[in-house]
Amino acid sequence: MQVLVIGAGVVGLAVARAAARKGHEVVVAEAANAIGTGISSRNSEVIHAGMYYATGTLRGRHCVRGRRMLYEFCTSHGVPHRKCGKLIVATNQAELDKIQAIEVQGGINGVEGLELIGGNAARAMEPELSCIGALHSPETGIIDGHRYMLALRGDLEDLGGAIAVNTPVTGVRRKGAQWEVTFGGNEGGTFEFDAIANCAGLGAQGVARTMTDYPAARVPRLVLGKGNYFTYAGRPVFSRLIYPMPIVGGLGVHVTLDMGGRMRFGPDVEWVETENYDVNPARAALFYERIRTYWPGLPDGSLAPDYSGIRPKLGGPKEPQADFLIDAPAQHGLPGLVQMFGIESPGLTSSLSLGEEVAGYLES
Repeated sequence: MQVLVIGAGVVGLAVARAAARKGHEVVVAEAANAIGTGISSRNSEVIHAGMYYATGTLRGRHCVRGRRMLYEFCTSHGVPHRKCGKLIVATNQAELDKIQAIEVQGGINGVEGLELIGGNAARAMEPELSCIGALHSPETGIIDGHRYMLALRGDLEDLGGAIAVNTPVTGVRRKGAQWEVTFGGNEGGTFEFDAIANCAGLGAQGVARTMTDYPAARVPRLVLGKGNYFTYAGRPVFSRLIYPMPIVGGLGVHVTLDMGGRMRFGPDVEWVETENYDVNPARAALFYERIRTYWPGLPDGSLAPDYSGIRPKLGGPKEPQADFLIDAPAQHGLPGLVQMFGIESPGLTSSLSLGEEVAGYLES
């Protein structure tokens, strides 16, 4: 079977790899000039444990399973990663009650090792921390996201798959038992495939609207949730990731560590109308305020704008957090077509699990 995967981000590459492992001929079409230039290169590079997500959601199921698969993949493929753990901290009684609820949900989701600890125990682990209690998640980690994508690409190409960059999809229609796809770019043209997976991230809705046989009413709206990051000028003062209570649209301004040994903070949630990756230095004031709730010792003048990313959300600031949306043949009735919408956090952690599931749908 000839399979087209649209989008060479972390999820698209994982879907392509999984389809190639099933013996299919796979081509990945990427509109940009390289793999992983969108959402996949503009996130926290955190391997999430999976305790936040509601029972029965795609996020909850794929995050926990995907995290286990990802650690195994990193070990077997030499991808730099570190299981550093994290603390979700409470600075008052109301937050402590919410953390207890997160612990319960984590248990339902099958997250291993979660432990609710007191403020003294948390400070013993992280002396700079200020809190009355915390939820310790030893399974949370960090990863070199670009090396991970290179490893996925290597597996795909070893299995005979190919990636075509600078190759946007401009039209898709059903032609007999196949899909006829028109590509732009210098190497553009029209080709036929047996199955298509739309993994285009921020561009998924736009790609879906080029498909003449796919009902326009099934394409969800796209809401842009920008996340800004600020880097810390000094040496890291924490050895684990530190998370406050989740906020509407995200997990709060948290301490993020990377494989290079740097410490930064973010992301916040800034609702925007268009893609713009500039970080406004004035947002630092909000960062200082939020960070000092759990790290009062944050020095003045120590934060500098770093980078930003945009989450492809399916709901706005006054709406409940939407789940991943995977529209497969069983739902829309078109054979060999899978649409993936709203794949934001924990998309990286979930990628290998999502890849296996979507590769299976392509055969229906």
